[in-house]
Amino acid sequence: MRRVAVINQKGGVGKTTTTVNLGAALARLGQRVLVCDLDPQCNLTVHLDIDPCAPEACIYDVLVGKAGLTDVARATDQDGLWVAPAGSDLAGVEVELASELGRELLLREAFDRDAAARELPYDFILVDCPPSLGLLALNALVACDEVLVPIQAEFFALQGLGKLLEVVDLVQRRLNPRLRISAMVSCRHDPSTNLSRQVIADVRDHFGKVLLDTVIRRNVKLAEAPSHGKTIFAYDPASRGAEDYLALAQEVIDLTTKSEPTVTAPTTTAKPVGNGHVTEPPPPATPPPTALRSTDGALPEAPDESGSRVAETTEETS
Repeated sequence: MRRVAVINQKGGVGKTTTTVNLGAALARLGQRVLVCDLDPQCNLTVHLDIDPCAPEACIYDVLVGKAGLTDVARATDQDGLWVAPAGSDLAGVEVELASELGRELLLREAFDRDAAARELPYDFILVDCPPSLGLLALNALVACDEVLVPIQAEFFALQGLGKLLEVVDLVQRRLNPRLRISAMVSCRHDPSTNLSRQVIADVRDHFGKVLLDTVIRRNVKLAEAPSHGKTIFAYDPASRGAEDYLALAQEVIDLTTKSEPTVTAPTTTAKPVGNGHVTEPPPPATPPPTALRSTDGALPEAPDESGSRVAETTEETS
């Protein structure tokens, strides 16, 4: 079983879209997949046509010990794809668990219990993480072995990666030695612009094979699908979005789990792009020992301007 946290500390970079449609694509390729909504905004839950205010058990109940993952997971219209939805109560779970001993281990323990009890385990668990680096994101990083980072091929593509890499390294050293960044993927990519090509080239120069070859091109169908409560394959299987996510799924399957590429924070450089420059920020300062405080189990919040990337979807035909 591969457990993958889909995370970037800035919202609007395609985390939920990638989690849902990568999960659906993996299922279409014969994998058994659970997508888990760990974001209090419940976007993944709504994307799959589930009401977050419904009385049924959700991932909140798993975290507070009221239900197991088996009780929460629901089948979707896509064969081989299940969802563990979020609910409106998830927004207050960090406060509710503030005094809970071992609160950063709750999701991992739930995953382990479910795997032990399940006759046919999942091949993949994909966790849609919240944009803030708090207790919920910490639970995802402790529960998963891999991190997939959606990025956007724009000016601030590398701006917030330093903090994220720092946090992943900290969790790896202190809580989960199996954790590694296995992949980065460019979302809402516009291959027609020099800026996109230059940013991707810069990212690849620094991160190498961690940046996947597949890019998710801008496609209006990907923006329309959530409003219909469908994956891109149910909404428009002939679209560019469906084509790209199917290619991404195959590349993720082909990733070797044995190789562990070294991922470090980017250093400051400036390269001309058109009339401007792409600036890679310096790595952030080493956090104080209180970065992972045992008193509240939360990681430090990243400022809004860190990693800011505009999430737009331009109109284009499939």
